[in-house]
Amino acid sequence: MRRGTPLDPDEAWRRLTVWERHAEVVPLTRVRVVTLPPRGAGTVFVARTGVGPMAFDDRMEVVVWRPPHQGAPGVCRLVKRGGLVVGWAEIEVRSATAGGSRVLWREELGVRGLPRVFDPLLGRAARWMFGRAVKGLLAHPRGRGNSG
Repeated sequence: MRRGTPLDPDEAWRRLTVWERHAEVVPLTRVRVVTLPPRGAGTVFVARTGVGPMAFDDRMEVVVWRPPHQGAPGVCRLVKRGGLVVGWAEIEVRSATAGGSRVLWREELGVRGLPRVFDPLLGRAARWMFGRAVKGLLAHPRGRGNSG
């Protein structure tokens, strides 16, 4: 998924990698960072999605952390280490030629025990959800239009 934003790469990076903010734009989700600051490679966080007994944990670890620097793109790679959701995600933020920045979000997502025949449906749902999340995170300093 690709998105353009008028934000400079440093601000786009910040908005996308403050993990707790993802809960502001992903419905029925809470995010808890398990490791102490500073954030970077080795950071572990858990996104809990759902309600009551229908909730699940998506445990992720940051394995690559290279913020944008002196024109070089920023790259963050997450590995999903949960019991249900598996795969990885990679966020890249780079300067756009016309100003602002370009975001590239790549993800390989799987659900343990879900037959591969459901991969196309899972892929469409994930693209929709992550597309909304990226749009919301980039649009407002604190998620869904909250000020501050």
